[in-house]
Amino acid sequence: MSKHYASIAFTDDVRAVQSEHGSQEFYGRKLAAGQAAPGADPLTDDEKDYLGERDGFFLASVSETGWPYVQFRGGKPGFIRVLDDHTIGWADFRGNLQYVSTGNVSGDDRVAIIALDYGHQRRLKIYGHARVVTAEENPELVKSLTDPTYDAVVERAVLVDVEAYDWNCQQHITPRFTVAELESALAPLRDELAALRAENARLREQLESGRQ
Repeated sequence: MSKHYASIAFTDDVRAVQSEHGSQEFYGRKLAAGQAAPGADPLTDDEKDYLGERDGFFLASVSETGWPYVQFRGGKPGFIRVLDDHTIGWADFRGNLQYVSTGNVSGDDRVAIIALDYGHQRRLKIYGHARVVTAEENPELVKSLTDPTYDAVVERAVLVDVEAYDWNCQQHITPRFTVAELESALAPLRDELAALRAENARLREQLESGRQ
């Protein structure tokens, strides 16, 4: 848990529930430590490497009516870029043209991100302030975030100024694996199966030759 995560997440209502369940004192120390250290929390190499390996994440924004909205964002591993110790960004692809997240951010820039690694049961939560940058505003930035090998229409870039983050408990994360992850595990088995089939074919030929 970064220093300022508690200052954002642990509201009075949250602390009241923590008090009911006996965790207020422990998390109260986290809250006090964050309040004593002003400024946003920098990303470490652990967070940077982790984000750089992800092929998707969940983005939560808040509408002007107060309703939260959660949107999945995906792409090739590495589409999330760490621009510096406090900023992450990605190319925003064309979707169903609802623009709910984009609209919400234009009114309230606060967002939350959950990035999951199902295979290793890891989960990173991030609080930050998002801003949308169009190609007209900064074509070089949008180009730098775009992967020309990925088949998608890029409409804009999204940058998030990270305020705080937390590595969440891995309990109850069901392991799941991508096709690429399964392929790397299955490739040796396929090679072994092919070799066994070839050997079996040679043995059959030798057996048939011996009968003639």
